[in-house]
Amino acid sequence: MRRAGELGRLSEYLAFTLAGEAYGVHISYVHEILKPLPITPVPRSADAVLGVMSVRGRLVTVCALRAIFHLPPHAPDTRTRIFLVDGGDGEAVGFIVDEVLQVYRLAEAEIEPPQVLGGEQPAHIAGVGRPAGGPMIVLLDFKPILGGV
Repeated sequence: MRRAGELGRLSEYLAFTLAGEAYGVHISYVHEILKPLPITPVPRSADAVLGVMSVRGRLVTVCALRAIFHLPPHAPDTRTRIFLVDGGDGEAVGFIVDEVLQVYRLAEAEIEPPQVLGGEQPAHIAGVGRPAGGPMIVLLDFKPILGGV
């Protein structure tokens, strides 16, 4: 309670890694975290779309955040996870990441604007989180990401 009063309102972010860097997304976007399921490729889909998978009888489009961010591909391993977000119209979209780290509770004072990264940042960069005793986390806004999928 004292920390919230000193540093501002707390927000929760799910932290994950891509290519060795820590990223975070506001926990309100995340509906579920899954181990990778079989993915069926979709012909003529966007480069970032890996295909579709069935989650309890529902088809879910699976996208690679590495491809969206123009990072080199990564072979899935035991740490790879897919987190589901609401893609609009009740349709779930899965994003595959290298590893899910943990949920960080960040105070307003621990979040800096995206300009601290230097230059003009893309619309999907919401800021930078600097949790006490944790890694620097690039915070993402999923609205622009979902709009481009």
